[in-house]
Amino acid sequence: MHGHVQTTQRRRLLLAALGLVSSCLSTGGGAATHRPTPAQSRGPFYPDQLPLDQDNDLTRLSPARAATSGSAKGELTDLTGQVLAADGTALPDALVEIWQCDAHGRYLHTGDRGEQRRDAGFQGYGKTRTGADGGYRFRTIKPVPYPGRAPHIHVAVTAADGRQLVTQLYVEGAPENARDFLRKRLSPAQRKLVTVPFRPSGDDAGSLRARFDMVLG
Repeated sequence: MHGHVQTTQRRRLLLAALGLVSSCLSTGGGAATHRPTPAQSRGPFYPDQLPLDQDNDLTRLSPARAATSGSAKGELTDLTGQVLAADGTALPDALVEIWQCDAHGRYLHTGDRGEQRRDAGFQGYGKTRTGADGGYRFRTIKPVPYPGRAPHIHVAVTAADGRQLVTQLYVEGAPENARDFLRKRLSPAQRKLVTVPFRPSGDDAGSLRARFDMVLG
């Protein structure tokens, strides 16, 4: 009888341990729960002449330049997120770059032949480095449609160990998403990884917020 009790107790401990392992694999940041962010094209409009301002606020230029160009047009957005390895660990000191067209659909590139005048108050390109927690932040605008493309933001990450990722971020619910030829090349699961909601931030400025976490495989 005593042996039967010990066997039962050992069985319960074993099952509890297996349950704990299962829980850790599903919630603790194992590689299986952190799918790599899919790579996408850099596109033709990575700035061929980088702006004088290259900080993480694309909506506010230096005082001297802002005096002649005005403020950026569009829906102000706080874009934040983390850069992670496949095992869930943070990647500090990674360089994060973003570039996108302005509210008029114009890129900061001499090859962009759009008909509308480029918004001189929008930086068009920004960069920052991740903190100890792998976090980053940009102040930009909600992306707008570009001829033939859904609204998107180009993102490039260069980790401290040299690993790189170039991808594109899409707006959840944008009607152009279904027609975008680059987005359609991704599987449904991959599209989910690069499509994020833009929600009201609740501040007095009426700005939006979006979070885009990236995993380097």
